[in-house]
Amino acid sequence: MPHAETPGIEASPHPRLRWWSELPLILLVYACYSAGRLLARGDATTAVDHGLAILRVEKALHLNAEHPLNRLFTREAWVGVPADFWYASLHYLVTPALLIWLFRSRTVRYRAARTWLMTSTFIGLVGFTLMPTCPPRLLSAGYGFVDTMAQYSTYGWWAGEASAPRGLGGMTNQYAAMPSLHVGWALWCGVILWRYGGTRLAKAAGVVYPLVTTIVVMGTANHYFLDAVAGAAVMGAGLLLTPYVMRASSRVRTSLTARVTPATTDSWAARASVVGGGCQTSAGERIPRQRESRFGSGAEPSASPTDAGDGAPAPAR
Repeated sequence: MPHAETPGIEASPHPRLRWWSELPLILLVYACYSAGRLLARGDATTAVDHGLAILRVEKALHLNAEHPLNRLFTREAWVGVPADFWYASLHYLVTPALLIWLFRSRTVRYRAARTWLMTSTFIGLVGFTLMPTCPPRLLSAGYGFVDTMAQYSTYGWWAGEASAPRGLGGMTNQYAAMPSLHVGWALWCGVILWRYGGTRLAKAAGVVYPLVTTIVVMGTANHYFLDAVAGAAVMGAGLLLTPYVMRASSRVRTSLTARVTPATTDSWAARASVVGGGCQTSAGERIPRQRESRFGSGAEPSASPTDAGDGAPAPAR
């Protein structure tokens, strides 16, 4: 009995995913993302102007939640220190862990989820390039922000330059604040946990993780509220573009396969023509006998005594 296909789900023509092909792809995308952040440092004066413009817009819209959160994180170490660890580590742990989990247990969903994350990341990189933005912690002290990462640096591996390990701060772009991919990636993780977690605890984590991450990036003075909003918008744009990216990827893969397959087929055909060319095999023969080419086209050689059988008379000489 034929199986009915689930509406909206098409049979995937893609080859089976392998970790040794997926891992280099993800590492390549992350390397491009990191390199792009370094190349898109921008001018410090322009970055400060962008940061102050965002702050003015937030104050005009009464959205300035960064100051009270930052004062709380600065005053209460029991809040600020865990928040710094959250900011410095979970961004790089939870997202890869969920990718691996999807790859192993939700393979059908993995390709679309991975494409969504990568597409959104590249959109964020465009944002860093077009709008370098100074985070609140790098504004002058008169604006009332304290860099909690620097204040509590003795508790962790970071120094006063974002969440980079001590001595590696020069390898980061500290003006890549708009959009906040900390929030964007956390939102991706939240959606994955909510849709595919399967338990109430997973769904709760899917809500809590992006929400707490948004609070943390503002309280540590690493992002403005509008940076977080932009991070969510980037993920939304990436989600909308994902079907088109996957379609284009499939066309490229099909085109490459079509170029390789005929060449392989022609190669095998050429070998077969060399082996069997000019040979004819009659019934009962295991090895084809090479016919002499001295007869004209369409002419067949006369039967030899051997061919005619033992009882046939030899031709007259």
